[in-house]
Amino acid sequence: MSGTALRLAALYGTYFTVAGIYLPFWPIWLAFREMSPTQIGILLAVGSVVKIAANLAFARIADRTGRTRLIIVILGFASLATLAGFALIDGFVAFLLLSLLVGCVFSPIMPLTESISLRQARAGLIDYGRVRLWGSITFMVITVVAGWMIGQYGAGVIHTLVVAAALATLVACLTLPADGAPMPPLRKGAALALARNPVFLLFLGTAAAAQASHAVYYGFSALHWRAAGLSETVIGLLWAEGVIAEILLFIYGTRVTARFGPVGMLLLAGAAGVLRWSVTAETTSLPLLAAMQLLHAITFGAAHLGAMAFLTRAVPDALSATAQSLYAGLVSGVAFGLAMPLSGYLYGRFGGQAFLLSVVFSVIATLIALRLAKRWDGGQLLKD
Repeated sequence: MSGTALRLAALYGTYFTVAGIYLPFWPIWLAFREMSPTQIGILLAVGSVVKIAANLAFARIADRTGRTRLIIVILGFASLATLAGFALIDGFVAFLLLSLLVGCVFSPIMPLTESISLRQARAGLIDYGRVRLWGSITFMVITVVAGWMIGQYGAGVIHTLVVAAALATLVACLTLPADGAPMPPLRKGAALALARNPVFLLFLGTAAAAQASHAVYYGFSALHWRAAGLSETVIGLLWAEGVIAEILLFIYGTRVTARFGPVGMLLLAGAAGVLRWSVTAETTSLPLLAAMQLLHAITFGAAHLGAMAFLTRAVPDALSATAQSLYAGLVSGVAFGLAMPLSGYLYGRFGGQAFLLSVVFSVIATLIALRLAKRWDGGQLLKD
């Protein structure tokens, strides 16, 4: 693995260490801090709502100045400060404001990193899947370790773990190589033209629905499974199992994506989601949950690889960061911003039946992907 690949792998690894604690266990910490299910859904959503604006703002600066590394380092510092700040505040309103700030500064790190990775992959300098898989590996390991530590020391340890992981992310940001030469500028209005392109909009809709199908899982699976009698350690192992399946897909991601194509991967993700979430809504049987967790390789992994392959083929280099931020902002911003409060409400009312919302999103993803397959010719958008 080249030096650039190692540095990118380190940033993926540390960033997803934060995510591996935050996604499954932050709701438990919020409940520990006496937040209700509805409040938890809102707190998880508000950070997502501001992501699209924050991602786009930082991406446009990166595309125009070529200073992607500097921007990532600044965001790393700000992320550490905001996440640490939760120790100094109390009450729903204060948590709401700080959650907004976290969404503004932590989320943009990943689309900017992805834009660097895709440029390196286009140049044949890295294998994207084999670099990105280190994020999945660290995510898997930390879910197991964090689950065990919560069982040993209680929910209060979650915040300490998140802050330690944010510090490691900052260190990885500082090790990124210097930026290369800025991309040659496209014609005026190219970013707006991309955002309005019907094929690009179909892609965003497909990816957003496929990933939004995970909202109930990310926000409330740990609470639901714990209420059903599963320990934090078992919950961590279930999450880790899904990520192991995802890692295996990433190892062979280049070949699998070449076989099915970007849209084919998104179609697989939607169809697998219908099965996975239908079963998860109806049972807390450990063997069945373990079987369904294997489908994470497809519902998340195939959707992500398909999205990255689409962006690589369809978007000009000079709009790489902007396209990544539109993708990340809509998928983890708007889609999750809408899905998470609804997930919290449905979980509070119906428990595990809330996973039926995930089935609906998977059906929507499949239908839009079928339309995308008819409209996209497989080439670059904005050819003029």
